[in-house]
Amino acid sequence: MKATKNFKGAVSAIALTTGLALQAAVVVELATVSAAQAAVVSRVEVRGNQRVDAGTIRSYVGITPGKSFSSLDLDEAVKKLFATGLFSDVRVNQVGSTLVVEVSELSVVNQVLFQGNKKLKDAALAGQVQLKPRGTFSNATMEADADTIRQAYSRIGRDDAVVTPQVVDLGDNRVNVVFQINEGARTKIAAINFVGNRAFRNGRLADVISTKRSTVLSLLTRDDIYDEDRLRADEEALRRFYYNRGYADFQVLSAVGELNETSNDYTVTITVDEGERYTFGDVSVESTISGVENDAFNSLIETTPGAVYSAKDVEDTIVAITERLAGLGYAFAQVTPRGDRNYENRTISVVYTIDQGARTYVERIEIRGNTRTRDYVIRREFEIAEGDAFNQVLIQRAKRRLEALDFFQTVEISTVPGSEPDQVVLIVDVIDKSTGEFAIGGGYTTGGETAGPSIEGSIVERNFLGRGQFIRLAAGGGRNSRDYMVSFTEPYFLGRRIAAGFDVFRQSREYDDYKSEANGATVRLGLPITEALSTQLAYNYSQEKYRFTNDCDVNDNGVIDPGECNVSTAIIDAVEESPWIKSSISNTFTYNTIDDMKNPHQGLYATFGMEYAGIGGDANFFKVTGRATYYHTLSEEMDLVGLLIAGAGHIEPIGNDGLRTFDLFQSSERMIRGFEYGGIGPVDALSGDHLGGKTYFNATAEAQFPLPAFPQSFGLKGAVFADAATLFGNDIKSAPVTGTDMEWRASVGASLIWSSPFGPLRFDYAVPVVKRDTDDEQNFNFTISNKF
Repeated sequence: MKATKNFKGAVSAIALTTGLALQAAVVVELATVSAAQAAVVSRVEVRGNQRVDAGTIRSYVGITPGKSFSSLDLDEAVKKLFATGLFSDVRVNQVGSTLVVEVSELSVVNQVLFQGNKKLKDAALAGQVQLKPRGTFSNATMEADADTIRQAYSRIGRDDAVVTPQVVDLGDNRVNVVFQINEGARTKIAAINFVGNRAFRNGRLADVISTKRSTVLSLLTRDDIYDEDRLRADEEALRRFYYNRGYADFQVLSAVGELNETSNDYTVTITVDEGERYTFGDVSVESTISGVENDAFNSLIETTPGAVYSAKDVEDTIVAITERLAGLGYAFAQVTPRGDRNYENRTISVVYTIDQGARTYVERIEIRGNTRTRDYVIRREFEIAEGDAFNQVLIQRAKRRLEALDFFQTVEISTVPGSEPDQVVLIVDVIDKSTGEFAIGGGYTTGGETAGPSIEGSIVERNFLGRGQFIRLAAGGGRNSRDYMVSFTEPYFLGRRIAAGFDVFRQSREYDDYKSEANGATVRLGLPITEALSTQLAYNYSQEKYRFTNDCDVNDNGVIDPGECNVSTAIIDAVEESPWIKSSISNTFTYNTIDDMKNPHQGLYATFGMEYAGIGGDANFFKVTGRATYYHTLSEEMDLVGLLIAGAGHIEPIGNDGLRTFDLFQSSERMIRGFEYGGIGPVDALSGDHLGGKTYFNATAEAQFPLPAFPQSFGLKGAVFADAATLFGNDIKSAPVTGTDMEWRASVGASLIWSSPFGPLRFDYAVPVVKRDTDDEQNFNFTISNKF
């Protein structure tokens, strides 16, 4: 018993002692923790700094002598110092009552130099690298900049460029960064191969994509650069091309470029699966919204049963129905197409379902990446603003408009959740590109007012000061002509989609018997009516001066010598009325549904213009003109394109003064080929001069086709055509005018069309098949082509 009691007492004593010891340990630990969490120093000492002032470093540390701080405060101080980007290392320690902050400063960049570069200038490279003079240096940033320079050279077709960064120590913690560049040879594209295509020739698909095979002209066009991003864009272009031509199951299986390091060129292979070609089956509209009737939208449907399936027609229908719903007050309505494939009949039935969508609003629109273009230039292309109902259709339309501006390399629009569940933030990412152009060009024309060789120089800026304004300065001329022009356009006048601008010009011409000089200006306002239709209203003022050539006016007294020149009295009267002032207003409507203005295959381009002269000045007339050009693909497989042109014009004098011969219409290659400029129509029976007519009609039928002997990327096409025209009506009384009746002329011929780096060139050879004895023929014609 006694032993047991002693054991219990010992245990109790040990427990008691242990408890007291543990209690003391806890007190000591708590005291230690408390001390660590509530330290106080008498001063903050900074070590290792050379350029950065100690006071600046203390301000970032944020710990004041005499006031308690915690380990969290120390961690925050270290983070703040690193965040300045001024230090490569930071250490903070407490030594007694002193807080020691020891730093290692990053070197300062004195200069960033580029050596060995010729194709890319210093300014272009300096704008892309992160290291800047007077900024801090880091090896990681230098290596990243070297990679950026390599990518820049890759974008201009020099994939084997070698960039070697070097650091030159200048002392005092300053360095120069030197990028040694070996630009290497230009990487070319040897071939572009398409695999799996049956419906379209390789040449037709090569037309669709922007990546081109290298040719002798690639040094000028620069379109033979292999770029992964461009290849991805080409994949999308091929999808849209096939989707719009009935191939709804089309896929790009792969698109790769293989580099031959020996020859330094790429072979691009694009493998596709075309699938079957579909037509539209049944097409209908179904609405789940009360009060919205299905039949109310039938007139807006672009997709018709039996027509070849086209994704663009589906998109256009969705846009049209969505806009109609918004106009009816259904801002949140969603139009969703539902396609039902019939694989046996190869048809796709489409049901456009109208549902009440989620009530989602645009909280804000964020624009990123625009280093030059101003925010408001981008924002004004959106038909929705912050606070409006979210509408995907309008957002896609804004994206297309931004791309059409041609101010940006890329345009991407995405969404992220907003601050509330029913709000989204639109993120617009763009990359600016160069929009200025300086061009010098030359040419030769066989007919028209400026026949012969010519040269022109121009300076164009399509995005002046990042404001989206257009400025063009041009000067040029030829053997018998001089032209000067200044143009300016503000596309959003007074913040609205009204294009306001002016043109100031000076023109001089020298003909066989007389010379002319015209000085004038135009003030214009243009606005869109629909996506395809636009109009322009303009005020025009010009002063025309005429005088006879020295050969005709031997005495230089303004009077023609009949013995030297046989000139129509109608021309003499017009010259003697110089100077002649025309003050007019004009209105032009333009309708454009062309699929590709550079290489059209489908669509209509039509203009209709009216001009009234008589607002002061000497001219008094009313003139109306019209021209329509329609393209249609006759054979997708052969890339055969049909072209129909129809044009007409009429001018009528106002008052009793009549019209001068210079006011009348003259024939040209745009009216009919196979005849000289001004070579048909009313003629002076004595002098043989063609005086022009009051009315004209013309028509053209043409078929264009690729030339198999040349690669598609060369831009050569052939064409065969037939023209017909009539020019008639002339009320001039001072000359014996004949041929005033409506008499048709016709010609047939062949053409060679070249989309050259210098501009579109056209060589025509035409043979008149219906003509008059007084007509002047010209079989061969060479022009800077103007399709529209």
